[in-house]
Amino acid sequence: MESKELTVIIGLATANQSIERTKEYLDELAFLVDTAGGKVVKLFMQNLDHPDSRTYLGSGKMMEVKEYITDNEIKTVVFDDELSTAQIRNIERILPDCKVIDRTRLILDIFSKRAQTAHAKIQVELAQYEYLLPRLTRMWTHLEKQRGGIGMRGPGEKEIETDRRIIRDRISLLKQKLAKIDTQKSTQRQNRGKFVRVALVGYTNVGKSTLMNLLSDAEVFAENKLFATLDTTVRKVVFQNVPFLLSDTVGFIRKLPHHLIESFKSTLDEVRETHLLLHIVDISHPDFEEQIKIVEETLHDLQSSNKATILVFNKIDNYTWKEKDKTDLMPPSKENITLNELKKSWMAKTGIPTVFISAKKKENIHELRSLVLEEVRKLYAEIYPYQYVAEPYAYDEQEDKE
Repeated sequence: MESKELTVIIGLATANQSIERTKEYLDELAFLVDTAGGKVVKLFMQNLDHPDSRTYLGSGKMMEVKEYITDNEIKTVVFDDELSTAQIRNIERILPDCKVIDRTRLILDIFSKRAQTAHAKIQVELAQYEYLLPRLTRMWTHLEKQRGGIGMRGPGEKEIETDRRIIRDRISLLKQKLAKIDTQKSTQRQNRGKFVRVALVGYTNVGKSTLMNLLSDAEVFAENKLFATLDTTVRKVVFQNVPFLLSDTVGFIRKLPHHLIESFKSTLDEVRETHLLLHIVDISHPDFEEQIKIVEETLHDLQSSNKATILVFNKIDNYTWKEKDKTDLMPPSKENITLNELKKSWMAKTGIPTVFISAKKKENIHELRSLVLEEVRKLYAEIYPYQYVAEPYAYDEQEDKE
């Protein structure tokens, strides 16, 4: 069994980000490192008004990091924000025997490992090159070997310029390939007939793929890892003679690299062109409210925030609360509110259909099916008013037990 890379992670609490929030972000960063195949052995956090323009951390804290890394022979350090070219160069001078990785590069690495289809691999490769291009100063990659060195370098041309030119050529080629795939995908969507389209969206690792398998009897890969799914899977589903198309999409995450959003445009077009969104939320996550906000912001960026939506709180089997902390004087919070109280507050707050389920335990799936069926029928009546749609079907709880 391959041993995991020992890794140190680093984050900043700033004027715009509290210490508590920074700790939550570092917990997620540790999960990202684990997904990428590393093992976090130490985290460093510093309170600064803003990141140091030279080394991200202050000089004293950076020396503390260097001492720990040297004493424990750590080979990888990961920063929770995207680093500039100058910051990477300066940090590498201080930590010459250590890989310096920022959050964006880590996510790109995970996407590279998760990509299975040719489409996903092209999208990830494009995002990697666009990330790499402005950071070539200290990355002597010798990319000319990919196309042969003889005849590739002009008179007096520096190696770094050759690398940049080759990368730009590769980016151009990948964009051409993606444009062709985008056209094919668009044609496929047009050929799906007059079906209502439903898309599962949500933060990464909230159970979208598990729910996809449950609702559609598909065999979508599902794992307790971040970004387990990169490729959009579309299945035809029929509830009581009412057909619709159900798609699983890539999970969102805070600080999602801009390069990835651009590269995955054709994948995210599935969200743009859908009629109904099932926004899946991990209610057991301590920071699920911010995750909801991040997904809503991403949907807004995708011009998809005004679509019909069902809010699906998943993993109710993992929800816990501390009864001993609940007093009449203490304001309600995620730590001291019961699941029933949380249900009432959210169902009153959102103004949209809301359901609480456990995809893993198959709890309350009948409620979700009934809601989806109701919304799909409404959409058929609005979009395809002359298309026959069967009468509503009352689900029996026994169905979920069989």
